[in-house]
Amino acid sequence: MNNNLRNYLSIAFAFFLFVGIVAGFQCCSSDTGGFIKAKEFGGENEIVLTTSQPVQDNIAPESFTVFEENDPDILMHPSKIEKGVDQKNNPTLTLSFADPLNQSNTHVVKAPELVPGTGPINLEVARSYLAFLVSIFIANLLINNYVFTKYLGLCVFMGTSKRKKTATGMGIVFTIVMLVSAVMSWLVNTYILQPFHLDFLQVVVFIGLVSLTVQAVDTILRKVNPILFNSFGVFLVLVIANCIIIAVPLYMANNHYNLIETIMLALGAGGGFLLALYLMSNVRERLELAPIPESFRGLPIAFVMAGQFALAFLGFSGLQIL
Repeated sequence: MNNNLRNYLSIAFAFFLFVGIVAGFQCCSSDTGGFIKAKEFGGENEIVLTTSQPVQDNIAPESFTVFEENDPDILMHPSKIEKGVDQKNNPTLTLSFADPLNQSNTHVVKAPELVPGTGPINLEVARSYLAFLVSIFIANLLINNYVFTKYLGLCVFMGTSKRKKTATGMGIVFTIVMLVSAVMSWLVNTYILQPFHLDFLQVVVFIGLVSLTVQAVDTILRKVNPILFNSFGVFLVLVIANCIIIAVPLYMANNHYNLIETIMLALGAGGGFLLALYLMSNVRERLELAPIPESFRGLPIAFVMAGQFALAFLGFSGLQIL
């Protein structure tokens, strides 16, 4: 099992390295090739524009119009504009707003010509794509952990968290099933359900894809590691109808994620379930040696500890990544 776990971690590391390189190229290529060389969010209420040449000193804040891409009817104007330079001594304009900006959404910035011959400004400002991918992963791993904050998958969670080895194996298998089924669901949803307007069949189709994935994992695990397969018992079959497995494709379809974003969503949700299982199995092994009243032994004390973990994970609420 240790060798298998080491192999899984190596594959995961290689995947994250690949995603980081691809996303890094996308997020770092911010040069627009014109007057505005780069644009990004600054503080919670700031947009920073890097220009190719200095602009005039007295710029009226009313000359800039900003709005969210998905809500163009609500127009905003910066309360003040500050000139400065970045680390490479390029001129910058910092647009400060009275209220915090919703940086999870893309913002459109428009302004008239600031320097003769450069043309008017019309650009989009969004978080770096790498930051967005990391936020999806961390949000589903910790902030919106499906077990401790959404209370999904409790049947498998309680049934396989008695021993650390079984919990780790189930967490890894669960993550693999979730990843494969989420990718298959994205392909079917993107190229079949959406083009032919068959959205009403999403639940049925996604359950079928999950069942196919679990059956494949069941067959492979039976041949590769019979001891681990027997330790799972009936809970491997219950993965088919597990709430988390179904929730991930539905969440993906509702938010219109692309393939990389879907993979990060599945890895975050699966990693969160693995983390929950590992933490709970450590505690339950210790509880077997603790002087617990007879009426609380078994599932009662396990549910009490699950509630304590849920309270602890609520501390991640409101956490913003990058």
